[in-house]
Amino acid sequence: MHRKTTLRNGLRIITEAMPAVRSATVGIWADVGSSVESHERRGISHLVEHMLFKGTSRRTARQIAETMDGVGGNLNAFTDKETTCYYAKVIDRHVPLAVDVLSDMFLNSKFDAAELKKEQRVILEEIKMYEDSPDELIHDVFLQTMWSGSRLGEPTIGFTDTVVGIGPEDLRAHMRAHYAPNSVIVAAAGNVDHDDFVKVVTEHFAAFEGHCTLPEPDGPITTPSTHVRFKDSEQAHVVVGTRGVDVRDERRYALSLLDTILGGGMSSRLFQEIREQRGLVYSVYSFQAAYRRAGLFGIYAGTSPQNVQPCIDVIVEQFERVRGNCVGDEEFALAKEHIKGNLTLSLESTSSRMIRLGRNEFALGRQISPEEIEQRIDAVTADDVQQLARELLAEENLGLCIIGPVDESTILWRNHAA
Repeated sequence: MHRKTTLRNGLRIITEAMPAVRSATVGIWADVGSSVESHERRGISHLVEHMLFKGTSRRTARQIAETMDGVGGNLNAFTDKETTCYYAKVIDRHVPLAVDVLSDMFLNSKFDAAELKKEQRVILEEIKMYEDSPDELIHDVFLQTMWSGSRLGEPTIGFTDTVVGIGPEDLRAHMRAHYAPNSVIVAAAGNVDHDDFVKVVTEHFAAFEGHCTLPEPDGPITTPSTHVRFKDSEQAHVVVGTRGVDVRDERRYALSLLDTILGGGMSSRLFQEIREQRGLVYSVYSFQAAYRRAGLFGIYAGTSPQNVQPCIDVIVEQFERVRGNCVGDEEFALAKEHIKGNLTLSLESTSSRMIRLGRNEFALGRQISPEEIEQRIDAVTADDVQQLARELLAEENLGLCIIGPVDESTILWRNHAA
Protein backbone atom coordinates (compact mmCIF):
# COMPACT_ATOMS: atom_id res chain seq x y z
CA MET A 1 0.00 0.00 0.00
CA HIS A 2 1.34 3.42 -0.91
CA ARG A 3 0.81 6.74 0.86
CA LYS A 4 1.49 10.29 -0.30
CA THR A 5 2.06 13.54 1.56
CA THR A 6 2.70 16.96 0.01
CA LEU A 7 4.64 19.39 2.19
CA ARG A 8 3.80 23.09 2.39
CA ASN A 9 6.68 23.93 0.08
CA GLY A 10 5.23 21.58 -2.60
CA LEU A 11 7.62 18.65 -2.11
CA ARG A 12 5.87 15.31 -2.60
CA ILE A 13 6.70 12.33 -0.38
CA ILE A 14 5.48 8.88 -1.44
CA THR A 15 6.05 5.58 0.34
CA GLU A 16 5.10 1.97 -0.16
CA ALA A 17 5.32 -0.27 2.88
CA MET A 18 6.79 -3.77 2.55
CA PRO A 19 6.75 -5.04 6.16
CA ALA A 20 8.08 -8.49 5.25
CA VAL A 21 11.52 -7.17 4.22
CA ARG A 22 14.37 -5.73 6.29
CA SER A 23 15.55 -3.21 3.73
CA ALA A 24 14.35 -0.02 2.10
CA THR A 25 15.22 1.98 -0.99
CA VAL A 26 15.03 5.77 -0.79
CA GLY A 27 15.05 7.92 -3.91
CA ILE A 28 15.07 11.65 -4.60
CA TRP A 29 13.59 12.36 -8.03
CA ALA A 30 13.83 15.51 -10.13
CA ASP A 31 11.44 16.09 -13.02
CA VAL A 32 14.22 16.80 -15.50
CA GLY A 33 16.17 14.74 -17.99
CA SER A 34 18.06 15.12 -21.22
CA SER A 35 14.96 16.00 -23.25
CA VAL A 36 15.05 19.57 -21.88
CA GLU A 37 18.61 20.21 -23.06
CA SER A 38 19.73 22.34 -25.97
CA HIS A 39 22.22 20.70 -28.32
CA GLU A 40 24.98 22.95 -26.95
CA ARG A 41 24.32 21.72 -23.40
CA ARG A 42 23.70 18.10 -24.32
CA GLY A 43 24.66 15.91 -21.34
CA ILE A 44 24.28 18.56 -18.62
CA SER A 45 21.58 16.67 -16.69
CA HIS A 46 23.80 13.58 -16.59
CA LEU A 47 26.80 15.70 -15.57
CA VAL A 48 24.82 17.24 -12.69
CA GLU A 49 23.98 13.71 -11.56
CA HIS A 50 27.67 12.77 -11.51
CA MET A 51 28.72 15.95 -9.70
CA LEU A 52 26.29 15.46 -6.83
CA PHE A 53 28.54 12.60 -5.70
CA LYS A 54 31.69 14.76 -5.71
CA GLY A 55 31.42 16.59 -2.43
CA THR A 56 29.18 18.90 -0.39
CA SER A 57 29.73 21.57 2.22
CA ARG A 58 29.56 18.79 4.84
CA ARG A 59 31.20 15.80 3.16
CA THR A 60 33.96 15.08 0.68
CA ALA A 61 33.30 12.64 -2.15
CA ARG A 62 35.21 9.99 -0.18
CA GLN A 63 33.16 10.63 2.97
CA ILE A 64 29.92 10.25 0.99
CA ALA A 65 31.11 6.86 -0.25
CA GLU A 66 32.44 5.75 3.14
CA THR A 67 29.26 6.74 4.97
CA MET A 68 27.13 4.44 2.81
CA ASP A 69 29.72 1.67 2.55
CA GLY A 70 30.02 1.74 6.34
CA VAL A 71 26.44 0.53 6.74
CA GLY A 72 26.47 -1.89 3.81
CA GLY A 73 24.31 0.43 1.74
CA ASN A 74 24.23 0.94 -2.01
CA LEU A 75 24.28 4.54 -3.30
CA ASN A 76 23.60 5.25 -6.96
CA ALA A 77 21.78 7.45 -9.46
CA PHE A 78 20.52 7.52 -13.03
CA THR A 79 19.52 10.10 -15.60
CA ASP A 80 17.13 9.29 -18.41
CA LYS A 81 15.29 11.32 -21.03
CA GLU A 82 12.72 12.80 -18.66
CA THR A 83 13.82 12.27 -15.05
CA THR A 84 16.83 12.08 -12.74
CA CYS A 85 16.92 9.90 -9.63
CA TYR A 86 19.39 9.65 -6.73
CA TYR A 87 18.82 6.63 -4.53
CA ALA A 88 20.16 4.48 -1.74
CA LYS A 89 19.28 0.97 -0.62
CA VAL A 90 19.91 0.29 3.06
CA ILE A 91 18.85 -1.82 6.00
CA ASP A 92 15.63 -0.35 7.36
CA ARG A 93 17.21 1.13 10.51
CA HIS A 94 19.56 3.21 8.32
CA VAL A 95 16.81 4.98 6.37
CA PRO A 96 17.39 8.29 8.26
CA LEU A 97 21.07 8.10 7.34
CA ALA A 98 20.20 7.48 3.70
CA VAL A 99 17.93 10.54 3.68
CA ASP A 100 20.67 12.58 5.33
CA VAL A 101 23.29 11.64 2.73
CA LEU A 102 20.97 11.97 -0.26
CA SER A 103 19.57 15.32 0.85
CA ASP A 104 23.07 16.63 1.56
CA MET A 105 24.14 15.71 -1.97
CA PHE A 106 20.94 17.11 -3.44
CA LEU A 107 20.97 20.44 -1.60
CA ASN A 108 24.59 21.19 -0.72
CA SER A 109 26.83 20.00 -3.57
CA LYS A 110 29.80 22.30 -4.20
CA PHE A 111 30.45 21.80 -7.94
CA ASP A 112 34.14 22.31 -7.37
CA ALA A 113 35.92 23.27 -10.63
CA ALA A 114 38.77 20.79 -10.14
CA GLU A 115 36.36 17.95 -9.37
CA LEU A 116 34.31 18.92 -12.43
CA LYS A 117 37.32 18.59 -14.72
CA LYS A 118 38.02 15.11 -13.33
CA GLU A 119 34.39 14.05 -13.70
CA GLN A 120 34.26 15.33 -17.26
CA ARG A 121 37.18 13.03 -18.04
CA VAL A 122 35.25 10.18 -16.40
CA ILE A 123 32.24 10.85 -18.62
CA LEU A 124 34.43 11.01 -21.72
CA GLU A 125 35.62 7.52 -20.80
CA GLU A 126 31.99 6.49 -20.37
CA ILE A 127 31.23 7.80 -23.89
CA LYS A 128 34.18 5.77 -25.25
CA MET A 129 32.87 2.71 -23.41
CA TYR A 130 29.52 3.06 -25.19
CA GLU A 131 31.27 3.49 -28.52
CA ASP A 132 33.03 0.18 -27.82
CA SER A 133 29.74 -1.50 -26.87
CA PRO A 134 27.74 -1.58 -30.11
CA ASP A 135 25.03 -3.74 -28.58
CA GLU A 136 24.21 -0.75 -26.34
CA LEU A 137 25.11 2.00 -28.80
CA ILE A 138 22.68 0.67 -31.40
CA HIS A 139 19.76 1.69 -29.18
CA ASP A 140 20.93 5.31 -29.11
CA VAL A 141 21.45 5.22 -32.87
CA PHE A 142 17.92 3.86 -33.28
CA LEU A 143 16.43 6.73 -31.26
CA GLN A 144 18.47 9.31 -33.17
CA THR A 145 17.37 7.79 -36.47
CA MET A 146 13.68 7.46 -35.64
CA TRP A 147 13.45 10.83 -33.89
CA SER A 148 15.86 12.71 -36.11
CA GLY A 149 16.62 16.25 -34.96
CA SER A 150 14.65 15.99 -31.71
CA ARG A 151 15.83 16.56 -28.16
CA LEU A 152 14.35 13.22 -27.13
CA GLY A 153 16.37 11.41 -29.78
CA GLU A 154 19.82 12.68 -28.78
CA PRO A 155 21.91 10.64 -26.30
CA THR A 156 21.47 11.37 -22.60
CA ILE A 157 25.20 11.03 -21.95
CA GLY A 158 25.97 13.90 -24.33
CA PHE A 159 28.80 14.40 -26.78
CA THR A 160 32.50 14.95 -26.12
CA ASP A 161 32.46 18.60 -27.19
CA THR A 162 29.30 19.48 -25.26
CA VAL A 163 30.33 17.77 -22.02
CA VAL A 164 33.74 19.49 -21.82
CA GLY A 165 32.15 22.87 -22.53
CA ILE A 166 30.03 22.87 -19.35
CA GLY A 167 31.26 24.88 -16.36
CA PRO A 168 30.32 24.98 -12.66
CA GLU A 169 27.98 27.93 -13.11
CA ASP A 170 26.18 26.10 -15.94
CA LEU A 171 25.50 23.24 -13.53
CA ARG A 172 24.21 25.58 -10.84
CA ALA A 173 21.97 27.37 -13.33
CA HIS A 174 20.60 24.04 -14.55
CA MET A 175 19.72 23.04 -10.99
CA ARG A 176 18.13 26.43 -10.25
CA ALA A 177 16.00 26.08 -13.37
CA HIS A 178 14.84 22.51 -12.79
CA TYR A 179 15.33 21.47 -9.14
CA ALA A 180 12.58 22.97 -6.97
CA PRO A 181 10.00 21.56 -4.53
CA ASN A 182 7.27 21.44 -7.19
CA SER A 183 9.50 19.32 -9.47
CA VAL A 184 10.90 16.94 -6.84
CA ILE A 185 9.61 13.72 -5.29
CA VAL A 186 11.10 11.81 -2.36
CA ALA A 187 10.06 8.17 -2.58
CA ALA A 188 10.73 5.15 -0.41
CA ALA A 189 9.75 1.50 -0.62
CA GLY A 190 10.45 -1.24 1.88
CA ASN A 191 10.17 -1.54 5.63
CA VAL A 192 9.36 2.13 6.22
CA ASP A 193 6.69 3.86 8.27
CA HIS A 194 5.18 6.70 6.25
CA ASP A 195 4.68 9.15 9.10
CA ASP A 196 8.19 8.62 10.47
CA PHE A 197 9.64 8.98 6.98
CA VAL A 198 7.74 12.24 6.39
CA LYS A 199 9.20 13.67 9.61
CA VAL A 200 12.74 12.80 8.55
CA VAL A 201 12.31 14.22 5.05
CA THR A 202 10.61 17.36 6.33
CA GLU A 203 13.53 18.04 8.65
CA HIS A 204 16.14 17.67 5.92
CA PHE A 205 14.23 19.67 3.30
CA ALA A 206 13.05 22.46 5.59
CA ALA A 207 15.13 25.04 3.72
CA PHE A 208 14.23 23.78 0.25
CA GLU A 209 12.15 26.55 -1.29
CA GLY A 210 11.31 28.02 -4.67
CA HIS A 211 9.36 27.13 -7.76
CA CYS A 212 10.33 26.19 -11.30
CA THR A 213 8.62 25.84 -14.64
CA LEU A 214 7.98 22.16 -15.29
CA PRO A 215 9.35 20.79 -18.58
CA GLU A 216 7.04 20.40 -21.55
CA PRO A 217 7.31 16.77 -22.70
CA ASP A 218 8.90 16.37 -26.11
CA GLY A 219 6.69 14.71 -28.73
CA PRO A 220 8.88 14.23 -31.79
CA ILE A 221 7.62 13.16 -35.19
CA THR A 222 8.78 9.65 -36.03
CA THR A 223 11.15 9.58 -39.00
CA PRO A 224 11.53 5.93 -40.09
CA SER A 225 14.67 5.59 -42.17
CA THR A 226 17.83 3.51 -42.58
CA HIS A 227 21.15 4.05 -40.82
CA VAL A 228 24.10 1.72 -41.37
CA ARG A 229 27.31 2.50 -39.47
CA PHE A 230 30.38 0.50 -40.46
CA LYS A 231 32.35 -0.87 -37.52
CA ASP A 232 35.14 -3.41 -37.70
CA SER A 233 33.77 -5.96 -35.26
CA GLU A 234 33.01 -9.65 -35.08
CA GLN A 235 29.24 -9.18 -34.94
CA ALA A 236 26.74 -6.88 -36.56
CA HIS A 237 24.08 -5.34 -34.36
CA VAL A 238 20.67 -4.83 -35.90
CA VAL A 239 17.51 -3.03 -34.83
CA VAL A 240 14.30 -3.08 -36.85
CA GLY A 241 11.66 -0.87 -35.30
CA THR A 242 8.76 1.48 -35.50
CA ARG A 243 6.93 4.08 -33.47
CA GLY A 244 5.37 2.82 -30.26
CA VAL A 245 2.95 4.36 -27.79
CA ASP A 246 3.60 6.80 -24.99
CA VAL A 247 3.36 5.91 -21.30
CA ARG A 248 -0.07 7.53 -21.01
CA ASP A 249 -1.60 5.73 -24.00
CA GLU A 250 -4.22 3.18 -23.00
CA ARG A 251 -2.95 0.88 -25.77
CA ARG A 252 0.28 0.32 -23.83
CA TYR A 253 -1.17 -2.89 -22.40
CA ALA A 254 -1.82 -4.25 -25.89
CA LEU A 255 1.71 -3.25 -26.91
CA SER A 256 3.13 -5.08 -23.90
CA LEU A 257 1.43 -8.23 -25.14
CA LEU A 258 2.64 -7.67 -28.71
CA ASP A 259 6.14 -7.11 -27.30
CA THR A 260 5.99 -10.35 -25.31
CA ILE A 261 4.64 -12.40 -28.22
CA LEU A 262 7.28 -11.20 -30.68
CA GLY A 263 10.41 -11.12 -28.55
CA GLY A 264 9.72 -11.05 -24.83
CA GLY A 265 11.12 -14.39 -23.75
CA MET A 266 12.52 -17.79 -24.73
CA SER A 267 9.15 -18.95 -26.07
CA SER A 268 8.61 -15.79 -28.14
CA ARG A 269 8.27 -16.05 -31.90
CA LEU A 270 11.53 -14.34 -32.79
CA PHE A 271 13.62 -16.19 -30.20
CA GLN A 272 12.25 -19.48 -31.46
CA GLU A 273 12.57 -18.66 -35.17
CA ILE A 274 15.90 -16.83 -35.25
CA ARG A 275 17.83 -18.56 -32.46
CA GLU A 276 16.27 -21.95 -31.81
CA GLN A 277 15.18 -22.93 -35.33
CA ARG A 278 17.91 -21.27 -37.42
CA GLY A 279 20.80 -20.72 -35.01
CA LEU A 280 21.51 -17.23 -36.39
CA VAL A 281 21.99 -15.36 -33.11
CA TYR A 282 22.82 -15.67 -29.46
CA SER A 283 20.75 -12.60 -28.50
CA VAL A 284 17.44 -11.46 -29.99
CA TYR A 285 14.70 -9.57 -28.17
CA SER A 286 12.02 -6.92 -28.50
CA PHE A 287 11.96 -3.68 -26.51
CA GLN A 288 10.01 -0.50 -25.91
CA ALA A 289 11.17 3.06 -25.30
CA ALA A 290 8.15 4.86 -23.86
CA TYR A 291 8.01 8.50 -22.75
CA ARG A 292 5.27 10.98 -21.90
CA ARG A 293 4.40 12.02 -25.46
CA ALA A 294 6.24 9.53 -27.63
CA GLY A 295 7.31 5.90 -27.86
CA LEU A 296 9.28 3.48 -30.00
CA PHE A 297 9.14 -0.29 -30.40
CA GLY A 298 11.90 -2.41 -31.86
CA ILE A 299 13.61 -5.75 -32.31
CA TYR A 300 17.32 -6.18 -31.58
CA ALA A 301 19.51 -8.97 -32.94
CA GLY A 302 23.27 -9.51 -32.70
CA THR A 303 24.58 -11.74 -35.45
CA SER A 304 27.44 -12.50 -37.84
CA PRO A 305 27.68 -10.11 -40.81
CA GLN A 306 26.59 -12.79 -43.28
CA ASN A 307 23.44 -13.42 -41.25
CA VAL A 308 22.20 -9.83 -41.13
CA GLN A 309 19.91 -10.17 -44.14
CA PRO A 310 18.32 -13.46 -42.98
CA CYS A 311 17.65 -11.91 -39.54
CA ILE A 312 16.01 -8.85 -41.10
CA ASP A 313 13.91 -11.07 -43.36
CA VAL A 314 12.65 -13.20 -40.45
CA ILE A 315 11.79 -10.10 -38.38
CA VAL A 316 9.80 -8.61 -41.27
CA GLU A 317 8.09 -11.96 -41.89
CA GLN A 318 7.03 -12.13 -38.25
CA PHE A 319 5.71 -8.58 -38.43
CA GLU A 320 3.62 -9.60 -41.46
CA ARG A 321 2.37 -12.69 -39.66
CA VAL A 322 1.19 -10.82 -36.57
CA ARG A 323 -0.45 -8.16 -38.74
CA GLY A 324 -2.31 -10.71 -40.79
CA ASN A 325 -3.42 -13.24 -38.19
CA CYS A 326 -4.89 -13.06 -34.71
CA VAL A 327 -2.76 -14.62 -31.98
CA GLY A 328 -4.04 -18.04 -30.95
CA ASP A 329 -5.70 -18.55 -27.58
CA GLU A 330 -2.90 -20.65 -26.07
CA GLU A 331 -0.10 -18.30 -27.12
CA PHE A 332 -2.13 -15.29 -25.99
CA ALA A 333 -2.80 -16.78 -22.56
CA LEU A 334 0.90 -17.64 -22.19
CA ALA A 335 1.88 -14.04 -22.99
CA LYS A 336 -0.54 -12.65 -20.40
CA GLU A 337 0.77 -14.95 -17.69
CA HIS A 338 4.36 -14.07 -18.65
CA ILE A 339 3.70 -10.36 -18.12
CA LYS A 340 1.84 -10.89 -14.85
CA GLY A 341 4.53 -13.22 -13.56
CA ASN A 342 7.30 -10.73 -14.34
CA LEU A 343 5.32 -8.00 -12.63
CA THR A 344 4.93 -10.08 -9.47
CA LEU A 345 8.62 -10.97 -9.39
CA SER A 346 9.63 -7.31 -9.77
CA LEU A 347 7.49 -6.41 -6.78
CA GLU A 348 9.84 -8.36 -4.50
CA SER A 349 12.50 -5.68 -5.03
CA THR A 350 12.37 -2.50 -2.93
CA SER A 351 14.33 -0.70 -5.65
CA SER A 352 11.85 -1.67 -8.35
CA ARG A 353 8.96 -0.50 -6.23
CA MET A 354 10.65 2.81 -5.43
CA ILE A 355 11.29 3.41 -9.12
CA ARG A 356 7.66 2.61 -9.93
CA LEU A 357 6.53 5.18 -7.37
CA GLY A 358 8.60 7.96 -8.92
CA ARG A 359 7.86 7.17 -12.54
CA ASN A 360 4.13 6.74 -12.01
CA GLU A 361 3.88 10.04 -10.15
CA PHE A 362 5.70 12.01 -12.84
CA ALA A 363 4.24 10.28 -15.88
CA LEU A 364 0.68 9.58 -14.73
CA GLY A 365 0.09 11.67 -11.62
CA ARG A 366 -1.10 8.59 -9.74
CA GLN A 367 -0.02 5.14 -8.63
CA ILE A 368 -1.21 2.10 -10.56
CA SER A 369 -1.64 -1.00 -8.43
CA PRO A 370 -0.44 -4.41 -9.61
CA GLU A 371 -4.06 -5.56 -9.46
CA GLU A 372 -5.10 -2.81 -11.87
CA ILE A 373 -2.29 -3.71 -14.27
CA GLU A 374 -3.30 -7.36 -14.22
CA GLN A 375 -6.94 -6.41 -14.89
CA ARG A 376 -5.90 -4.21 -17.81
CA ILE A 377 -3.73 -6.97 -19.26
CA ASP A 378 -6.55 -9.51 -18.92
CA ALA A 379 -8.95 -7.11 -20.68
CA VAL A 380 -6.83 -6.92 -23.86
CA THR A 381 -8.17 -9.06 -26.70
CA ALA A 382 -6.35 -10.73 -29.57
CA ASP A 383 -8.16 -8.33 -31.90
CA ASP A 384 -6.70 -5.39 -29.95
CA VAL A 385 -3.19 -6.73 -30.47
CA GLN A 386 -3.72 -7.40 -34.18
CA GLN A 387 -5.19 -3.94 -34.73
CA LEU A 388 -2.21 -2.34 -33.01
CA ALA A 389 0.19 -4.50 -35.02
CA ARG A 390 -1.45 -3.39 -38.26
CA GLU A 391 -1.00 0.23 -37.24
CA LEU A 392 2.55 0.13 -35.86
CA LEU A 393 4.18 -2.62 -37.92
CA ALA A 394 3.08 -1.43 -41.35
CA GLU A 395 6.05 -1.51 -43.74
CA GLU A 396 6.12 2.25 -44.26
CA ASN A 397 6.58 2.79 -40.50
CA LEU A 398 9.67 0.60 -40.14
CA GLY A 399 13.20 1.87 -39.60
CA LEU A 400 16.45 -0.10 -39.81
CA CYS A 401 19.71 0.52 -37.94
CA ILE A 402 22.90 -1.55 -38.23
CA ILE A 403 26.31 -1.23 -36.59
CA GLY A 404 29.01 -3.63 -37.75
CA PRO A 405 31.15 -4.81 -40.67
CA VAL A 406 28.29 -4.52 -43.16
CA ASP A 407 28.23 -2.99 -46.65
CA GLU A 408 25.07 -0.91 -46.83
CA SER A 409 24.61 -1.58 -50.54
CA THR A 410 24.18 -5.32 -49.89
CA ILE A 411 21.18 -4.92 -47.57
CA LEU A 412 17.77 -5.48 -49.13
CA TRP A 413 15.22 -3.41 -47.29
CA ARG A 414 11.63 -2.63 -48.30
CA ASN A 415 12.16 -4.52 -51.57
CA HIS A 416 15.16 -2.43 -52.61
CA ALA A 417 18.78 -1.90 -51.59
CA ALA A 418 19.27 0.33 -48.57
